[in-house]
Order: sequence, then structure tokens, then C-alpha cells
Amino acid sequence: MDLEEADILLVEDNPTDAELTMRALKRKNLANQVVWVKDGAEALDFIFATGQFAHRNVENFPKLILLDLRMPKIDGLEVLQRIKADERTNRIPVVVLTSSQEDRDIVESYKLGVNSYVSKPVEFDDFIEAVSTLGFYWMLINNPPND
Repeated sequence: MDLEEADILLVEDNPTDAELTMRALKRKNLANQVVWVKDGAEALDFIFATGQFAHRNVENFPKLILLDLRMPKIDGLEVLQRIKADERTNRIPVVVLTSSQEDRDIVESYKLGVNSYVSKPVEFDDFIEAVSTLGFYWMLINNPPND
């Protein structure tokens, strides 16, 4: 897969959760369109074509961002804030996919403009079903605005 473009940007520091997410997306034939980055700094570099992704065409934005909250370097709330504050990226659907069920994380995510907040199910089958449904909805059912 070309790391220049991604339909789905997966921002997840836990390799096991990333693998499960990719497996779930594969069930809906969406996995070969995924770029996985391991922290918030890499996510911002990818989205805004800076750092290790400076060679990327900045106009090739992902169609969906799956964003964990608890990550090293830059946490998910700051990534969300930067995406939604930038005119170029504020319409990209962002789904927080996290283990946090804390009210303050949910409230803050929605204040910052998240499109959906999903707590990661603990059970394997439930996790796979939740992520595959998310991917299917945001990539195939939802109608985003045309630029």
C-alpha cells in the first residue's frame, strides 16, 4: 500500500489493538486502505504532511480517522483539537476509539468536534463487530460533504 494516501488513518499505540482493528476492517474489505501510526505526533505529521511524511501530498487527507486517546508524545485530545481547528482538515470524520469510558473524555471529545466516541469492547468478538461496523458506516454509508 502506498503510504502517501489512506482512506482510514488508524492512530493507535497498542499493537494488539491495531492488529484487531485491521482484522475487523478486513472483514468489510477496508483493511488495505489503512495507514497505522503509533502516536499523536506521527498522526499530525501524516495529516499535515510534515516530519517523516513531509514528502506526502498534504491534500490527500484520509476519509476517516480512528483515534485513540491515551498515547505517548501527543495525546488524542490534542490531535483532535488540531484537526478540528484547521480549516483544511476540520471536516474529516474523526472517531475516538478508546478504552476510556470516563465522562470527562467523552465530553471533551465532543466539545472538540469528534464525530463519534466509541469505547473499545473488551471481548474479542464484540471488538471485531464494533470496529467493522464503524468502518462500514463511515466509509460506505455516510455521505460526507464534497469539497
